[in-house]
Amino acid sequence: MSGYCNEILGKVFVIGNNLGLPQRALADTLEGLEEEVEEDTGVPVKFPLDQKGAEILLIPPSADFFAEPHVDGLIGYAKVFHEVGASWTMSSYASEAGNFGMFIGSYDVMQKAALRIRKAAIDLGVKRIVFGECGHAWRVAYAFMNTLAGPFDFLDPRYPVPQHICEYTYDMIQKGKLKFDKSENDHMTLTFHDSCNVARATRMGDKPGGQFDIPRAVIKAACNNYVDMPADTIGEATYCCAGGGGILTDDLMEIRVKGALPRMHALKTVTEESGVTHMAAICAICKSQFTKVIPYYGFTMDQIVSVHQLVSNAIVLTGATSDDDSGSDDENNSDKE
Repeated sequence: MSGYCNEILGKVFVIGNNLGLPQRALADTLEGLEEEVEEDTGVPVKFPLDQKGAEILLIPPSADFFAEPHVDGLIGYAKVFHEVGASWTMSSYASEAGNFGMFIGSYDVMQKAALRIRKAAIDLGVKRIVFGECGHAWRVAYAFMNTLAGPFDFLDPRYPVPQHICEYTYDMIQKGKLKFDKSENDHMTLTFHDSCNVARATRMGDKPGGQFDIPRAVIKAACNNYVDMPADTIGEATYCCAGGGGILTDDLMEIRVKGALPRMHALKTVTEESGVTHMAAICAICKSQFTKVIPYYGFTMDQIVSVHQLVSNAIVLTGATSDDDSGSDDENNSDKE
């Protein structure tokens, strides 16, 4: 396990993220996402990188750059920022929310990784730091960031340091800055997995239990069909996904499959009793773990989704091209010919 974690950390310290994705490859990936989103919606949603003077620095887990359902969540973040007119950027130097220093129990290593985020924020001149959907990353950020890499007195004191993307989106929903067409998610009946690091070691918002209420509120804002799993399997009583703590490696697949059994039983219960079709999560490791092990329990990989994937599906973008509009354009072009 330590060998796996150390390999990951080596990539962070040399390149900036767990995947070892260099700046040029990252820029190319983000450019491809811009083209994809504009083709799908007709709206030029940007995925800015190393944009000096931006207000918000987004720190996503690097899984968000390449794999489903993670990348669909990144698209959701970008659509939210675009629709509210936010000035934001990502950093190629600190392109990783995850901090595997926690998994090997080293404060020094945790601090070394966290200081990359501080440096990126200072170099880019941002005023806010927002973390993407990653469970242990949010735990490190929420519980340790100020002592690891603070003080953050150069950031805007009006905003929490740090802030979770779910908090940000929820705030925009509460202020009426986002509109959703929930019917875009009507092909799914959702449930939500409380990631253990978020559930038992952090908070969101300014009220106790916000780490449970806020992600669910975001889901319900974007979806008509939602059902919680049994009460003794969620919230503070949630089950671990069995992929965290540095064991997300195929060498330990037997342990990972067996460890996921309690959550799979809870999911099976709401699948059979309430017609649940998909399970959302806000942790990169949880999503990676479940997509890998869920087929062992009779489910399919695509039944695991990101919370901001649901946001992406349902958000109404100003100026978006509807399917009907596309059809009209095709007809008009045909008439001209």
